[in-house]
Order: sequence, then C-alpha cells, then structure tokens
Amino acid sequence: MCMNGLDSTIVNPALLTIADDFGEPAVAANTVEIAFLVALVVALPIAGRLGDRFGTKLVFLGSLATFTAASAACGAAHNLDTLVLARVVQGLAGGLLTPVGMTILFRAFAPHERVKLAKVLIVPTALMPALGPPLGGFLTEHLSWHWLFLVNVPIGVAAVLLGLFGLREHREGVVGPFDRTGFALTTPTLGLLTYALGFGPSQGWTSPGIATCGTVGLGLLVVALAQQLRAPEPLLRLHLLRDRAFGPATMLALLTSAGLMGVLFVFPLLYQAALGASALDAGLGVFPEAVGLMLASQVVDRLLPRFGPRLLTTSALVPAALVFAALAVPGVAEHTWAVRALMFCVGLVLGTAVLTVQISGFGDIEPADIGHAMGLFTIVRTLGGSLGIAAGAAVIEAFGGSGGHDATEAGPYRAAILLTAALVAVGALFALRLPREAPGPPPFPEDEDEPENENKDEDEDQGASRSDPDGDGKRRHDAAGASAAG
Repeated sequence: MCMNGLDSTIVNPALLTIADDFGEPAVAANTVEIAFLVALVVALPIAGRLGDRFGTKLVFLGSLATFTAASAACGAAHNLDTLVLARVVQGLAGGLLTPVGMTILFRAFAPHERVKLAKVLIVPTALMPALGPPLGGFLTEHLSWHWLFLVNVPIGVAAVLLGLFGLREHREGVVGPFDRTGFALTTPTLGLLTYALGFGPSQGWTSPGIATCGTVGLGLLVVALAQQLRAPEPLLRLHLLRDRAFGPATMLALLTSAGLMGVLFVFPLLYQAALGASALDAGLGVFPEAVGLMLASQVVDRLLPRFGPRLLTTSALVPAALVFAALAVPGVAEHTWAVRALMFCVGLVLGTAVLTVQISGFGDIEPADIGHAMGLFTIVRTLGGSLGIAAGAAVIEAFGGSGGHDATEAGPYRAAILLTAALVAVGALFALRLPREAPGPPPFPEDEDEPENENKDEDEDQGASRSDPDGDGKRRHDAAGASAAG
C-alpha cells in the first residue's frame, strides 16, 4: 500500500525528463501518470467482491506481486508505449491493493480499537503521496527516472514473502451473481471521468477529446447510479452511504482529498513559476507537511476517544482552511520558513481530520460489508484528489495563469489556493454530521451486577482466548502481517 501511495505522485517531477529521453513532446509524458490513475480507479469497484470471493490474502498478495512485476517492467521500458502499458498494469494492481489491504487491517480490529491504526494508516494514505515529489526529484536528478520504478522491486518481493507468512486467509460468503451490468457501466464511467479530469487542464476543457470524455462520463454516471440503486446485488453498495458515520465520512474524504491534492499541486507552481524558486526548493517547501502528518498520527489515538469524531474533525478542518488561505496571502510565500511552518500546520491539522474520518467512518459497518465500504470510500477519495487538481488548474487557466497569459503572475495561483481552502471549509460543515462519540467497546453480554458470574465468565473468556483460533491474537497477527506487507 505504501508503494501504491508513493507511485501516485513520485513520477510527477520526472515527466519532462521521461519525455526528453523518449523524444516525445512534454504533453505526451502526462499519459504515464494518467494511465496509472485511470487503471487504478477502474479496478477499485471490484476489489471488495474479489476479496470476499477468493480471499483477502490471495487477492492482496496477487495484486502486490503483479504491482512489483509491473514496476520492474516500467523501469526496463525503452519507449513511451511500453512504459504506459506497464503503468496500466501497475494501476490495475494498485486499485486492488489498497482497498483489500485496508480491509485486512479493519477486520483485524474491532471498531473501538481502530484508533490504534492511526500510526499505520497515515503512511500509505497521506505520508507516501506527500513524499513522492521530493523523492522523485532526487532520484531523477542523482540517478535516473528508471529508479522511480525499480526501487519498488526489492520492497515488493520482501513484502510478498512477509505476507505469505504473516497474513491469514479470510473469505466472506458471496451471495448472488456478479453485477455484470453494474461493472459494464461503472468501469467506463470512472475511466472517462478520470481521463477528462487528468488531461483537461493541459489539453483544454473544450477540446473535442476532453469534452466528449467528460460528457459521456457524466451521462454514464447518471445511468450507473440509477442502475446501482435498483440492482439486487450491486457492485457498489451505495446504501452504505445512509450510515450515520460512513455517509458524512465519505463526503469528507472527497473534500479533504480534493483540498490536499489541490494545494500540493498548485502551491509548487506558485513557488516556481511566480516566485522563481527551483524545483528542489519547491519540494522542500511542501515537505514539512509530511512531518505534520506524522505528528498527527501520534496524537489522534489519544484525542479521538476524548473529544469524539464530530468535535475533533470540525476543530481540525476550520484551522486547516485558514492555513490554506494564509498560503495565498501576498508576501507569505516569499518567506521560506513561513511557508514551511504553514505546510507543517497543513499536515498537522488536516492529517488529524483525515485520520479521524477514516477511523470513525467505519464504526457501524458490518464486518461482511467492510470490503465493499472500503472500495467505495477509496473510489470517492481518489476521484476527490483528481477533482482538486483539475479544479486548481481550471482556476489558474481562468484567471490568466496559462495559455497566452503571463504564467509568472502570482494572482491566478493564489486564487486556486483559495479554492482549495474553500473546499476544506465546506468539509467542516459535513463534519457536523459525524457522531459525537467515538466507537466504543461492545456491551457486556452479562449484567455486571451479578458478581457470582464474574469469575466464571472470566475463566470462560480465558479458555476461549487459548482455544479459539479466530480470537484477538489472530486479529493482531493479521494486522501485523498486513502492515509489514503494505
């Protein structure tokens, strides 16, 4: 999962170098990144079904091995077509890897224990994407762009070996036939929308290809949603969005992902194009965000039980929106340490909100639905990131930061940053719909007022923990294996 998160952003600084090596125009190199994102989104809807049908361990390790092999193929590519094809395979494997891996982790812990996952979840979901650009720039400058992919190979091989011995198999009883109609509608919908959002900023929203993909994708989206709501066994279990915690959490995933990915896309452009900073300075400028994320992961497990999801998320998103807006204030971005301090705050407060939402949003989801809920959550979060980048690029273009206008003007970039602040602020409104209390332990089956049964119950529990292979020890064993493999 860490490799998957890293590969979503590590290639960005090397796109121009890749285009030069292959003798291709710069715009063609964007296909390397868009192909990965489109393939990843297309695979997400079937991740939960495959995990339930064939077992989470088999699907997780199979997708991990495929991802590793595709990484080796990317590193060995000698032309753009081969690289793009390998990235497609990488994306398909990655689309299964993250939701199935997260399902393994969430099934290993009861809802009231999932706060302990904060230190694990922060790495693949937020830290790795943040580390991607500076690491990609370093490897490209000091080694070659091939190492952006080859670095995954030894890590992937080691993770597969650890997973073989550290994970236990889990299958859910699959009821009903596979939703072929839903798959036939959902797959092109997600692919077309991701393609349009990815290429729209560079090719123009009114270009024939982008306009066609966007229009057809939106039309299919309406049809797909209607079909999924009527299907007896839908591919995407949209009824889960009616859950009091999962519904708001999914909407928050969309908005926070859009805001975070948007500002990580726009601010380096402001730093480089308008303020004349180097690519290395731009990467170092956003790096403190990753440090803030790590600190957030260390405190959420103590704050969430005390303050609850609603208060903690709202209290984090409001200052996050203010910090985003502060990045757009004239004169602030010119001061290096001011930028680094603000980026640290972005990681701290937004990381707190993201982790709280991801942990508490699944508190009432039944174990049998965890895989489907995780797939739906990941789809929305991924599309949110693409939407945030596309929206930021659209604002820059609309306010004169591209095309025939002077790209060194800071105004368009600051306007785009303010848009990301607005997205995070809207998220604070949805945070008010989260539950007040954090998920608690299940009620005791026996009345605590019966002291004569206490010792008996305790003895039975101890005996069960020694003899039951599906007890807490098994759950923690699975979590350790998934963490090591991811």
